[in-house]
Amino acid sequence: MNPNIGIFNILTSVSFGYGSLNNLNSILETNGFHNVLIVTDKGIRNAGIIDQVSKKIENADITIYDGTLPNPTVANCEEAYELFKQQNIDVVIGVGGGSPLDVAKAVALLATNGGAITDYEGIGKFKENLSPLIAIPTTAGTASEVTNFTVITDEARKYKLTVGGLNLAAKWAILDPTLTLGLPPSITAATGLDALVHAIESYTSKAANDITKALAREAMRKIGKYLRIAVYNGEDRTAREEMLMGSLLAGLAFNNTRLGNCHAMSHPISAVYGVAHGVANAVIIPYVMKYNSFAAPELFTDIANDLGVNIEGLSLFESARAAADAVRELAIDIGLPTDFRLFGVEEEKVKELTVDAMLSGNILVNPRVTKANDIEELYIKTIRGDY
Repeated sequence: MNPNIGIFNILTSVSFGYGSLNNLNSILETNGFHNVLIVTDKGIRNAGIIDQVSKKIENADITIYDGTLPNPTVANCEEAYELFKQQNIDVVIGVGGGSPLDVAKAVALLATNGGAITDYEGIGKFKENLSPLIAIPTTAGTASEVTNFTVITDEARKYKLTVGGLNLAAKWAILDPTLTLGLPPSITAATGLDALVHAIESYTSKAANDITKALAREAMRKIGKYLRIAVYNGEDRTAREEMLMGSLLAGLAFNNTRLGNCHAMSHPISAVYGVAHGVANAVIIPYVMKYNSFAAPELFTDIANDLGVNIEGLSLFESARAAADAVRELAIDIGLPTDFRLFGVEEEKVKELTVDAMLSGNILVNPRVTKANDIEELYIKTIRGDY
């Protein structure tokens, strides 16, 4: 057996492409689902996307929970779960970016396991399979529709907790690029950069294998080519389709490898300061790539190539550094910040942030061995803009 081939899992049936939303009613009718709970947020509902989804549902009663916050909370999970119980729901449909999809996963877990979502913090802490769950993403970013994790903010602790397990995945995912066509440029930028970070951190993960690396590299090529176009010409159907596929491929990769220091560091920033997850990743990733490039220069040279960087004449380590520079340049081009000065992140909070970051399992698969003082130094650089 090739030692570079590890375990690869996907438990979700994926429908992809323009018009794939038309498959929704068939899923419902084939499985005899009659009481639907749609989990979403007010932005998605106000944009008319829930109306588009509801029109595809012909013979089922629909209940809508639209209270999901940008960084979804324990309270969001509790509120949506109450609706599930009150309305005798038999299928949950998550519609939106990663936040509604994560809440939908939490509801589907609680429906069969009971208790509170905080009871299941960690990996493999629940016993029963999820209640039937359909995931319909409206952003090309988190790939939560195919991953075995949900990330929820515990506001009492100001901490983002992760619940994971092999069966914590939607049974069906419908990825219709039509639903991303009206996405505002700022959200397109933040979620698209998040997808790129997924691909980068999966590719360089210590847990990567030949399958995940192939998926991650193709994701980087697609996102590197089409993200700018999707941001500045959101009606470009090819760009939207390629970005959604890039996000999906990155999700399939990192779902089997975990991520790295960037995600470990971004979750505390989002939990404490309310910075959108994709924006936090956009700030942190060039600093982490530069830090990691010394440990895995060949991998980062591959990334530079996949992002279209001309590395002719550069040394191995110069080529690796060029990958970090390319991602930083991409973030600037699409209007994302390069440090945390705008968000009021305080240097005196760095030790507290570091404690939370070091709890993440992502640190363990980061390509460069990382200690707490390394994370502290990286946080300081992102706060000062000391690239």
